[in-house]
Amino acid sequence: MSTPEAKPDAQGLIELIDRLEELLNASELSEIEVEAGSTALLLRKPGTLGAAAPSTAGAGAPQAPAAQRPLPAAQSTPSSAADAAPANAVIAPLTGLFYGAPSPGAQPYVTVGAVVSVGQVIGLIEAMKLFNEIKSDRAGRVVRIYPEDGALVKAKQPLIEVEP
Repeated sequence: MSTPEAKPDAQGLIELIDRLEELLNASELSEIEVEAGSTALLLRKPGTLGAAAPSTAGAGAPQAPAAQRPLPAAQSTPSSAADAAPANAVIAPLTGLFYGAPSPGAQPYVTVGAVVSVGQVIGLIEAMKLFNEIKSDRAGRVVRIYPEDGALVKAKQPLIEVEP
C-alpha cells in the first residue's frame, strides 16, 4: 500500500524544508510554494513579503496578506534567535529533534547548574532516523537549557548556555 509512504514523516519534512530554504536563498526567486496532497508549504525571502503578498492573495481582500505576514517573521525567528544567541551557548550543528536524555525516563545528560566539560555529551539530535550525540564545545556551568525534550531544533540554534 502506498498510503504510509505518501505521508512524509516529520524528519523528512524538516529536511525538505531545509533544502528548499537553501535553494530559495541561493536563487533569485522571492518565494517557493510546494503542494503535496493535503500539505502546502510557502517559503518567502524576508525582504520580499510586501511585493509577493498581492500575487499570493490574488483578487482577495487585503486581509489575506495581513494574515500571512506573521508567517515569514516566524520563519525568520530561529535565524534571528541564532544570531542573538549568547557567545557562551552551545549551538546545534544540525536540524532535528532534540533529546536531553539517552532514553525516555533516563537521567538527562545535563541539568541547569551542572558543570560540563569540552567534549561531554549534552544531548542527542535525531535526524533522518539517526541519533547524533551532541558534544559541548565549551566548559563551565550550565545556566540555561533552551529546547525542551523532544522539541524540533534547527541548525545554528542554541541548545544550552554555559557560564565559564
